[in-house]
Amino acid sequence: MVDLGLSGSLLAVVLGFVAVFCFLVQRNGGRSKSKIDDSATSTTTTTVYSGESRSKDGNDDVDIIIVGAGVAGAALAHTLGKEGRRVKVIERDLTEPDRIVGELLQPGGYLKLQELGLEDCVEKIDAQRVFGYALFKDGKSTRLSYPLEKFHSDVSGRSFHNGRFIQRMREKAAALPNVKLEQGTVTSLLEEKGIIRGVQYKTKSGEELKAYAPLTVVCDGCFSNLRRTLCDPKVEVPSCFVGLVLENCQLPHENHGHVILADPSPILFYPISSTEVRCLVDVPGQKVPSISNGEMAKYLKSVVAPQVPPEIKDAFIAAIDKGNIRTMPNRSMPAAPHPTPGALLMGDAFNMRHPLTGGGMTVALSDIVVLRDLLKPLRDLNDASTLCRYLESFYTLRKPVASTINTLAGALYKVFCASPDQARKEMREACFDYLSLGGVFSEGPVSLLSGLNPRPLSLVCHFFAVAIFGVGRLLLPFPSPKRIWIGARLISSASAIIFPIIKAEGVRQMFFPATVPAYYRKPS
Repeated sequence: MVDLGLSGSLLAVVLGFVAVFCFLVQRNGGRSKSKIDDSATSTTTTTVYSGESRSKDGNDDVDIIIVGAGVAGAALAHTLGKEGRRVKVIERDLTEPDRIVGELLQPGGYLKLQELGLEDCVEKIDAQRVFGYALFKDGKSTRLSYPLEKFHSDVSGRSFHNGRFIQRMREKAAALPNVKLEQGTVTSLLEEKGIIRGVQYKTKSGEELKAYAPLTVVCDGCFSNLRRTLCDPKVEVPSCFVGLVLENCQLPHENHGHVILADPSPILFYPISSTEVRCLVDVPGQKVPSISNGEMAKYLKSVVAPQVPPEIKDAFIAAIDKGNIRTMPNRSMPAAPHPTPGALLMGDAFNMRHPLTGGGMTVALSDIVVLRDLLKPLRDLNDASTLCRYLESFYTLRKPVASTINTLAGALYKVFCASPDQARKEMREACFDYLSLGGVFSEGPVSLLSGLNPRPLSLVCHFFAVAIFGVGRLLLPFPSPKRIWIGARLISSASAIIFPIIKAEGVRQMFFPATVPAYYRKPS
């Protein structure tokens, strides 16, 4: 463990100094170019199971109940159905969702989609291929490509209308004879002696019913109330997204997501169809200007529009004038489960991160692969206590992918936001210039962001390499007391950004999962 930590620290230092050298060479030589809810909404959490006959409610025998048919719920239903499980899915609204997030699937998420046999769900919905990002700051720009050379030509990111994608997955799950989708609102979990036995729900017609299964998987989205007894929910809302759709415009870099490091916080653009571009304006805090009284339109035109690339500025103004402006809070919640016999949390009900990096669906699909592999050798799920102990390994096995994407999302958002603090300004500038160097300096971070390289240690190395790069630029060519002080504060600021996120993720599970006893759990 000590060797691992030392090698990681040395790598960060080496990357930082090499980045400084490359930056100086470039500078001296001249540069060539400067929520609708995920699914069911609940009102109460648990109801004591009375032990009444299950046949009274007319339920078919099922192995697994899934609450919610969003991305996580629909994908899980199809996956478990293919494994031969009898699955009942209860979804609040089976009509096509209309959301302004969950529209960008990273290449790592697409690989998981392939692994689950769901890759055709991005077909016939006018999905657009995404090959990387373009980053803009103060009139400068740089393009960051996904490192896809070692993968099949079909592998890339995908962007689309979220609702179309979900409907495709629902249709594919419902086509399996052992999967039943039903519209209804789950009002509570049925509990008996500490074991979740099933759910109580209200049908579309208003009838109150109960459903029972050995395992209930709760995927009822970011606004879930069912999670209260299954985890310790510490939800933060660092900002809100304001969503617009730009029509018939050409982005500066085709088939790329665009990130503008604006003041006060980032602006995102990415295609969601062959004729539409999604714009998400991040507004820090939990309150946004009012849409109804025109304050929002005024804010977008006076504060945001001047910072939009000139190629799409007219389309941005036209989208504001059209008036279809949407908002949603950006939520962050580390996974803090209470292992409960008979129940499991997944998706946004379980774990959320800032959507800046578009990693939510990748984490959810990766979690489904882990759960599928854990359940595969089990035919009998009826021993709830034994199953619960075995599935504790799920929380550790998911960590490499989940913690990397979660940590990167939280850290990158804080670095990309404007700040009056000089050290934070230097960190932001250093991050842009570090990524602009290309080679290992861009490929490494982009492979982390894309979900292709889920290695937490690599993330920490690159993060502190950026900080060391920033300090090196401050101290060259001649250090001064003021520059040394700003450099020290830069390192301190970087530590204050990333260490709390790592602590919330769990240091041991994140970096040393093999030391967690649950990692080695075997089916009984």
